Amino acid sequence: MSETRLSFKDMCAKFDVTPRTLRYYEYIELLSPDREGRSRFYGPREVARMTLIMRGRRFGFSLEELRQWLKVYDDAGSEAQMRVMVEMSDGQLAKLTQQIDELIGARDELRRLRDEVAKDLD
Repeated sequence: MSETRLSFKDMCAKFDVTPRTLRYYEYIELLSPDREGRSRFYGPREVARMTLIMRGRRFGFSLEELRQWLKVYDDAGSEAQMRVMVEMSDGQLAKLTQQIDELIGARDELRRLRDEVAKDLD
């Protein structure tokens, strides 16, 4: 594996994604690999973008949100991108907090129901 450029297969392996996923990310303009004939090669920029995409997906951001966020860097630089990241993160943190609260409520309700049923069995 080259340190400066990864092949399509190496990129899939590095990020544990399917070829279909990688092609889709290229199709929706999240990634722009270098092409040599039919081969694709991913340089440091694309590896960094993929790292950010994978992290963003883990945090629950949509692909469109990530595409727009990466575009900010291309259009306005890293400071503007960081400002947008803070704004996006605030919104996502609120969504995650709401989801956590809903899950805790569902867990507590299920626990109560389970305890009632278990008590009836005794």
